[in-house]
Amino acid sequence: MVNFNQYRIECKMNVKNYINRINYKGPLTPTFEVLKSLQEAHLLTIPFENLDIHYNNPINLEVSKLYEKVVENKRGGFCYELNGLFNVLLKQLGFNSKMISANVFNANKEEFGQVFDHMAIIVKIDQVEFIVDVGFGEFTFHPLRLEIGAVQIDPRGEFIIENFENENYKISKFKNGTKIPQYIFTNQKRELVDFTEMCLYHQTSENSHFTQKKLISMPIKKGRVTITDNVLKITENEEEVKNVVLGEAEYQEQLLNWFDIEESEI
Repeated sequence: MVNFNQYRIECKMNVKNYINRINYKGPLTPTFEVLKSLQEAHLLTIPFENLDIHYNNPINLEVSKLYEKVVENKRGGFCYELNGLFNVLLKQLGFNSKMISANVFNANKEEFGQVFDHMAIIVKIDQVEFIVDVGFGEFTFHPLRLEIGAVQIDPRGEFIIENFENENYKISKFKNGTKIPQYIFTNQKRELVDFTEMCLYHQTSENSHFTQKKLISMPIKKGRVTITDNVLKITENEEEVKNVVLGEAEYQEQLLNWFDIEESEI
């Protein structure tokens, strides 16, 4: 049995409550299998969402604030919140993990964003490094080996990591045989404070896609459920099975039904 008291002493969050929040029941030893299970459990229970931005609630990157929002208040968040908090959990469980900066690919402009545009995690296990990400919307369920040129099969598709310019790596996802860039990243260790400026940008700038519309999304076993403003979209096996416009009462109902969030409490 895990002694959670040892974690409480060392960190600003209750690890047992975090583990319960993601409905994880397995062992907590710092192995690849545990990492894989923790990542999937996290993705299936904590949504990617930007609702605070649309209710003018400033997003604070202090660990205690992230923990309060995601674990105690049972909310979701965007990359800085979800990966930032998950990295703290992994460290407390004994994983050798670090936060990294990534630049997201903009398909409309066909270019990558700025440094600190996205946060991801690198975990090192037995001298092998893995990319871990619980804050990037539709992405991998399981960690990706930081291995150049190998096609990696994940429950959410096929991915490949390649060298890119200026000592960056590029992650792409295959779709109908075509490589679709996801983001580029470096191996440099970052701290939460390093993301402050871009976190503020994504909350306030009219050029940030997060300020354009409300978004809340979470994978289900064979698909994804997303509410964008007042539109509910559900996909299964990459095929759209539902796309409906919601009235106010329906919106509140679906938000609670799928994501266990009551808008009145945001």
